[in-house]
Amino acid sequence: MTLALDAAAQDLLFREARTANTFSDEPVSDEQVQAIYDLVKYGPTAFNQQPLRIVLVRSEEGRARLVQHMAEGNQAKTAAAPLVAILAADNEFHEELPSQLPHFPQAKDLFFSERPVREASATLNGALQAAYFIIGVRAAGLAAGPMTGYNAEGINKEFFGDGEHSVLAVVNIGKPGEDAWFPRSPRLAYDEVVTTV
Repeated sequence: MTLALDAAAQDLLFREARTANTFSDEPVSDEQVQAIYDLVKYGPTAFNQQPLRIVLVRSEEGRARLVQHMAEGNQAKTAAAPLVAILAADNEFHEELPSQLPHFPQAKDLFFSERPVREASATLNGALQAAYFIIGVRAAGLAAGPMTGYNAEGINKEFFGDGEHSVLAVVNIGKPGEDAWFPRSPRLAYDEVVTTV
C-alpha cells in the first residue's frame, strides 16, 4: 500500500465507517466533542477563514425546537440520538480573520466588501470543515449520522436569528445502536472519476 495510515485507521475513518441511523444510549461528552474539534480545526480552508460554527443540541427544549424542522424521516432518529450538532457557515467569518493576511493581503478587503463572494466562500469552506468534523467523529470511535433533510430556513431562524449563519448539515452523533446501517450504496470506481491530462 502507498498510504501512510495503517489498515485499521483506514477502516475506522473510511472503509468500515458508515452513516448511522440508530444510536445506543451511551452519552457523548463535551470532552469528546472538544477533542474532535481540536483535531479537525487544522483542516485546510481558503485563507484559513474557518467559517464553521457548531451548535450542540443537548436539552429537551433544544431538541424539540430542532426536530420540528427536520424532514419526517429524520425526526425520530434526531430525537433519539445522544447528541446532535447543527453545523453552520458564519457568513461574517471575515470579522475573525487576522488584520493582516501576509500571503493574501487583498483577501480581507474582498471579503469585507463583497457579500456574495463572502457567502459563497463561507459555504464552500464551511462544508469542507463539516466533512473534517465527520471524519473527526469517526476518529473518536463514534458514529455520525449527517443529514441535509430539513427546513433550512426554519433552522436558520430558530437557532441563528441574526441572519448571518446558514445551516450546512445536522449531524447525529454517538455509538451505533441496533440495525444502525442501511446497505452500503455503490461507489464510483477510480476509472470513472479520474482522468489525466
